Amino acid sequence: MQTITFSNIQKLLLASVLSLGLTACNKNPQSTEKNTDSATQVSSIEQIKKNGVVRIGVFSDKPPFGYLDAQGKNQGFDVEIAKHVAKDLLGDENKVQFVLTEAANRVEYLKANKVDIIFANFTVTPEREQVVDFAKPYLKVALGVVSPKNKPITDIAQLKDQTLLVNKGTTADSFFSKQHPEIKLQKYEQNTETFDALKDGRGVALAHDNLLVLAWAKENPNYTVGITNLGEQDLIAPAVQKGNKELLDWLNQDLDKLAKEGVIHQAYEKTLKPVYGDGIPAKDLIVE
Repeated sequence: MQTITFSNIQKLLLASVLSLGLTACNKNPQSTEKNTDSATQVSSIEQIKKNGVVRIGVFSDKPPFGYLDAQGKNQGFDVEIAKHVAKDLLGDENKVQFVLTEAANRVEYLKANKVDIIFANFTVTPEREQVVDFAKPYLKVALGVVSPKNKPITDIAQLKDQTLLVNKGTTADSFFSKQHPEIKLQKYEQNTETFDALKDGRGVALAHDNLLVLAWAKENPNYTVGITNLGEQDLIAPAVQKGNKELLDWLNQDLDKLAKEGVIHQAYEKTLKPVYGDGIPAKDLIVE
């Protein structure tokens, strides 16, 4: 008969623990695999409907496209269209969660699944098309340069060795960084910071989407848009996470529907025409 000593008991206990551990390790992959399979069975649209809200990234400080009014409510051209998208997707325009975003983090918000759709004056570029999926465009845009009326910038040559103000991650940032390294760029995260810097004289001019600087100059008569159309004409479109084909296809169909119903033109009449008046025809701005 084998004598059971304290040492033997320890060995038996250790063997039991190891056996249980191996069993647990063998079960974990199966459990994880089941969870993964379960997750992939839920489509992006089904998940949005399950959540009961669609998360849409918009600007908070870029009137007339996306901004907060005096009551803290989201307003603007992008916001108007986004509300209709929420209504078509969930049956109620109030079932939208507006997520405030900056130009520099629009891509990251989609990658990190912080938003379902971006409606933040998002210009389509080849670089961005590599990392997000753009839906059909709804607006045309180019770059513009705004400066003080008493020292107007009317030609890029005037900016050589001067400080130009831009927002990080914008097409203006990309354009001047690549095409005009002789111009010093001062970059900011928020539009309010950039325009405050212009008012404070931290730069001789500010470059941004021409639609934005034209609107801003109307509200600030001491400034003028000396360069109204710079670079190639670009398109603005909403975007979804890269590879989210189901949501992309649905969004494209909905944008077609909204255009046919005149919703995009109505959004223009409500938010953009009061700013631009009859000086810029709607057909020159809206993609229909």
